[in-house]
Amino acid sequence: MIGPARWWFDERVIHTTDYAIEDEARVRDLVRTHGWATLVAVADDGAPIASHLPVLLEETPEGEPMSLLGHVGRPDEVLHRLDSGRESLLIVQGPHGYVSPGWYDMTPAVPTWNYVVVHLYCTVELLGPGESYAILSDTVDRYESVMPDPVRLPQVEEYARRIAKGAAGFRLRVTRWQGKAKLSQDKPRAVAERVVAALESDPHYAQPALAAEMRAELDRRPGSVTGGVTGGLTGGVA
Repeated sequence: MIGPARWWFDERVIHTTDYAIEDEARVRDLVRTHGWATLVAVADDGAPIASHLPVLLEETPEGEPMSLLGHVGRPDEVLHRLDSGRESLLIVQGPHGYVSPGWYDMTPAVPTWNYVVVHLYCTVELLGPGESYAILSDTVDRYESVMPDPVRLPQVEEYARRIAKGAAGFRLRVTRWQGKAKLSQDKPRAVAERVVAALESDPHYAQPALAAEMRAELDRRPGSVTGGVTGGLTGGVA
């Protein structure tokens, strides 16, 4: 049988305990690795508003609450009322991708979407020009560091500081979070292995990062032997 929480794109999954991420270290790692986020708030007129932006995890001592640094282009900080003390929601999307029922090699089956995501509920502290510029510089360093000839903002200091006037930096202090990692945990190992193989090589829907997340999940299963395929096929799947 196909349970209602498993059907199609699992629109309810973030509000159930299914596939919950319970380890804060895993959440921190997701933010470090996938720093493109969506900041969601409620405007003064009651309408929802969202901005898309890169964020950096502040490396705080173990046991201290998570905090992140980011910036938005002006006037988004006004539209979001980032100085109001209201709680904001930051959504960090990890690897995700379509899963075809044709990969399962069994029937009945329907498609689904696998993904890793975290919702971070935060209070916001707006920062001044100096700290905002430092966030921009650190963000550039984060992504340029892997380039053969990294570009740094001090190389274009005058121009960068002029452009930076159009950005507002902020610190997000995380008060609570929800994370989900839907990685075919409800499937027999043999089925999940076929999904991993397809995500690694399918000409249309390959998602290597998602395949790696699924491989790590398979390795965490009880009795797992890394790289092995065990288990049988039972029932219908979604």
